[in-house]
Amino acid sequence: MNVVIVGGGIVGLSCAHALAARDASVTVCEAGTLGGGSTGRAAGGIRTQFSTRVNVELSLASLPVWNAFEDEFGVDIDYRRTGYLFLAREEETAAAFRENVALQNDAGADSRLLAPDDAREFCPELRDAEFVAATYSPLDGVADPHSAVQGYSRAVDEAGADVRTNTPVTDVERLGDADDGRWRVETPAETFAADYVVNAAGAWARRVGRLAGVELPVSPRRRQMAVVEPERTLPESTPLTVDLDTGSYFRPEREETAVVGGHFAAEDPDVDPETFDESADIDWIAEAIGHADACADYFGPETRVRNGWAGLYAVTPDHHAVLDEVRPGFVVAAGFSGHGFQHAPATGECVAELVCDGEISHVDVSELAADRFDAPGEGPTRRERNVA
Repeated sequence: MNVVIVGGGIVGLSCAHALAARDASVTVCEAGTLGGGSTGRAAGGIRTQFSTRVNVELSLASLPVWNAFEDEFGVDIDYRRTGYLFLAREEETAAAFRENVALQNDAGADSRLLAPDDAREFCPELRDAEFVAATYSPLDGVADPHSAVQGYSRAVDEAGADVRTNTPVTDVERLGDADDGRWRVETPAETFAADYVVNAAGAWARRVGRLAGVELPVSPRRRQMAVVEPERTLPESTPLTVDLDTGSYFRPEREETAVVGGHFAAEDPDVDPETFDESADIDWIAEAIGHADACADYFGPETRVRNGWAGLYAVTPDHHAVLDEVRPGFVVAAGFSGHGFQHAPATGECVAELVCDGEISHVDVSELAADRFDAPGEGPTRRERNVA
């Protein structure tokens, strides 16, 4: 079986790895460098704390790979399991926390509801008087996306997959209408015949879908983060801390620095993934530091900026991925809305099952079918904030 994967980020490489393990003949077409799109600009968060079961289960199914990554792939991804700490300023948000923790625990995640003063155990300089509730999970943490790409890339090469960088896909055409028809995938250098095409192009997924005659509700949205030197040292044991009502977050980084991020703009237009500004806005950085300072007493006017950057989220209307065979032989694994890195291992297994077995059993991803957007009221019902 020949499979062409469009996109050489972490999702595409995970799909290639899982498919090659099932003896599929795999070609990966990446328009730039491996991990050079959204993956290389990701925050690296890995969490089980979500408000819908399908996302919790994708996380739980991915954790065994992240936990054993160095042993399996031979690359240290600097995986730090220091947890995630979510904070609520509003009673409505706290009520949602209680529902979310119940759902997460029922799915098998080890999350817990905390009083704000108890949250200081994990974030000692937390301004706990500003909050009404918190949640924490010790299963959560962060890893280095660049190293993860390196590990997957090495494994995919060793499995015999054909990985083409600097190889944009220019056309995707179905050869015949029968269910057993094949696909033709064109690039500037070569044309490939495939039994299956996997669209793992992230923020570029809508463009790739249109080449195949598929309209996907996946929009590229610009997101920013910065590395700063806090006024007070942020202990390395501090969790990735999310102030959910402001949409901001921070976490410790190497060399006594911290990452600050979040999304604060009222308007959120699509951007052109070919021309978007990859540098961080100085006004945004100042706002991000201000939000971090309003959350915990590590930051303030003496905080110094090391650097900052912008990347792209591939966002759907309900902030959940499309993981589905949308046409016979055309599979979409995109639109993760900021969750693609952490869910990549489970996604690869799901795609391999769909291609090789005709159905997915690894995780119940029926809620992630593309046709949910054609039927109001179906699919995930709660839109999740897209903060980390």
